[in-house]
Amino acid sequence: MLNLRKTSVGWAVAIAAATSIGSAQTPAPAAASAAPTPMYFAFPLEIVVNKPAAEVWARVGKYCDIQEWLGLTCTLSSGKEGEAGAVRSLNNGAIQEIIVGKSAMSYTYAQPARPGRPYDMYHGTLEAQAITPTTTKLIYTVVIDEGVQADDAAREADKARRATQFKTALDNMKILAEGGTLPQRQGRGGRGGGQVRGQQ
Repeated sequence: MLNLRKTSVGWAVAIAAATSIGSAQTPAPAAASAAPTPMYFAFPLEIVVNKPAAEVWARVGKYCDIQEWLGLTCTLSSGKEGEAGAVRSLNNGAIQEIIVGKSAMSYTYAQPARPGRPYDMYHGTLEAQAITPTTTKLIYTVVIDEGVQADDAAREADKARRATQFKTALDNMKILAEGGTLPQRQGRGGRGGGQVRGQQ
């Protein structure tokens, strides 16, 4: 009986040690962190398109049409086209964007928190509004927490980059919706709106 007890204790100690070593070798990834002082900023941009709203939305409003008017690779990785909860994967998975709201001619998407990266609460809405039976207003609004940036200079640089990026997106949508073609791109950029590091 004594030997049996010693053997049992020995196995218990060995299992506990192995579990401890395994846990030490696979630490949990660092959680995404929000800005300590949020600084929410909105980018409301719009453009008039000389086509009926239904035609405009049919041309540029599908969830992966972003690959055409912003030059990103796009696949629908989950859910169905245009439905709440659908996920698009941009630039080979570098960016994930989930539809969190929709109407007949609009959708709102969000980027989830990712381990090891500051969480900027990025949300975007693309909408087509009829002005007349033959003209449409395309509205692209982005809301983001600029508090994740290091300082004021970085925040201003980020705002300028995003404003240029989404103006380009709307200009391209207008060209496409009015029946034009876009010039050949020299390369493809990043985060659900064209940033090399995988950020819109």
